Amino acid sequence: MTVAYVGLGANLGDARQTLKDAVVCLAQQAGVTIVARSHLYHSAPVDADGADYYNCVVALETRLSAHQLLRLCLDIEQHFGRERPYKHAPRTLDLDVLLYGEEHINDTDLTVPHPRIAARAFVLLPLNDLRPELEIPGHGRVTDLLAGVADQRIERVALCCCPNKRAANTK
Repeated sequence: MTVAYVGLGANLGDARQTLKDAVVCLAQQAGVTIVARSHLYHSAPVDADGADYYNCVVALETRLSAHQLLRLCLDIEQHFGRERPYKHAPRTLDLDVLLYGEEHINDTDLTVPHPRIAARAFVLLPLNDLRPELEIPGHGRVTDLLAGVADQRIERVALCCCPNKRAANTK
């Protein structure tokens, strides 16, 4: 099993409910077990259009490869009506593979660690909820990176949406 971190975000429709439903959807997938979830955050768009976003991060254990996890995330986005009319368009749901074990991946389909992981408060604050001491390869510890995003508007809203204990896989 590999520990991976997936970032979730949305700013169209009932974004809060969509994130809750997406976490449940992830937890129900074969080969995926949600082991922790962050608080839910409300943040201003960064390099994107539209209304403010809701964001959270989940830690999961998976038997899927990084590319299989990415495909699963893209399928879930599509299930929730994700459209891509232009780069950084508003979205019903965005799922990003932030970290996948200790792996470094850089190909046409996937970059891990996520290329903007250290520059986004809406990623670092939820990761800090989960593991402040987490080392992001090539960037440093999550807790040490927070000062670099202190100027980004973000507020903690609530606990994200799945049970505290391990969300058992039902398949």
